Order: sequence, then structure tokens, then C-alpha cells
Amino acid sequence: MIVVLGAMDAEITEFLSVMRERKTSIWQGIEEHRGLIDGHSVLISKTGVGKAMAAMRTQHFIDKVSPSALLFTGLAGSLKLSIRIGDTVIGRDLIQHDLESKVLGLPRGQIPYSDIRFLYPDPALLALGSKYQAREGCVHLGRICTGDQFITHREMSSHAYLHNELAGDAVEMEGAAVALVCTLNQVPWLVARTISDMADEDAVSSFEEVLPRASHNSLAFVQHMLRGLSCLPA
Repeated sequence: MIVVLGAMDAEITEFLSVMRERKTSIWQGIEEHRGLIDGHSVLISKTGVGKAMAAMRTQHFIDKVSPSALLFTGLAGSLKLSIRIGDTVIGRDLIQHDLESKVLGLPRGQIPYSDIRFLYPDPALLALGSKYQAREGCVHLGRICTGDQFITHREMSSHAYLHNELAGDAVEMEGAAVALVCTLNQVPWLVARTISDMADEDAVSSFEEVLPRASHNSLAFVQHMLRGLSCLPA
């Protein structure tokens, strides 16, 4: 079974519109949907917003269904002018940008007392995802920075590290937490984000405007992945 997650209801609604034989249950107040998309067995759910919620829900699904792969989709802000609203960023690696322990002599994003800093997706999933051709916008393989902040002023000096130190391409609030849990559980994973805003002073209004069409892109990406996964060797 493939698990497909997004942070919010609006990020998974499109998946439910094409799901067949749906069976819904509830855990901790959040609906979980099992069924078929294009003939493939999937579990669809939201995680809630932020790293803690995303990590908790990811571990729950790993424990519950032992997925063969986990895909996380949704929205992100762009950190580069060349990555525009409507584009897709597929995470070639992810990092927790708000994890900082310089007093311990560690670089930003490294988990103290571990060698974990950047998180890398399953190579086969990344290769498959890189072949995705979006109906709208360009597809980029890039670095996704995760933190419990909705970034609205990417040029502010307080967030300059997203560019200067981390060379980030997109910023969001859940991906690296999902990636960390999957990595530690040895579950293949991939994160793909549709750009909803430029992480600037117009981020909130842009995010709300782009959300409906971004959800169509997420569905198209997941359908691409499902078709490809069925062709990969077990």
C-alpha cells in the first residue's frame, strides 16, 4: 500500500475525488481514507500543519499499514526567483532549517548527537519523480527547507540563512519531519511541493489563491508516481 499525505484538507481533497472503494476511519480526530486510485491501493490523509503533527501522523501510518512507499505533497514558498508560482519542486534533499545548535559546534539543521542533517529520498522514487511533466509550470529537483514558520519576508536578514547558508529552493512546514520519520523506519519516501507563493509580503494572499489549482497538480504528480511504481521491481 502507498500512503499519500498532505498537511491540510485542501491538499488532499483532489485525491478523494478520484478514489474508488473508499473506506474512511478516524484517528485522533483526523479522517483516514483507504481505497483505490487508478487501481492502486492507497491510504490518503492529512497530517495537520507543522513538524510535530507531520511526524506523529507519519509514524502512525507506518505502524498501522507498513507502507511500501510514502508520498508527501502540498504547497511551499519559493526561495529562488527562477522558481515561480505554479512550479513543482521535488525534494532531492530536505533539511530542518529551524534546527540550530551552533553552541555545540554543529551546522544549522544537524540533529545534535547524530550525523543526520540532510535527508535524502529513495533513489528510485526520486528518479521516477524527476520524469514528471506538469501541465502547468516547470519541475525542479531542489532542496526543501522545513521549519515551523510560515515565511513571508524571505529577504529579511533573519531568514537570509535560507539562501546564504542552506542554498534552499523551497520552504514549507512538514516535509523534513516526514522524511526523518520515514528514514529512521526505512520506508521509501518522496516529497513534492507545488509553489504557491514567493515567500514574500504577498505570501498569504497568493497561498490562498493558488491552493485549488495546486491540488490538481499534486493529484497529477501522485498519479504519475502510482503508474511508475507499478512498473518497478518488487
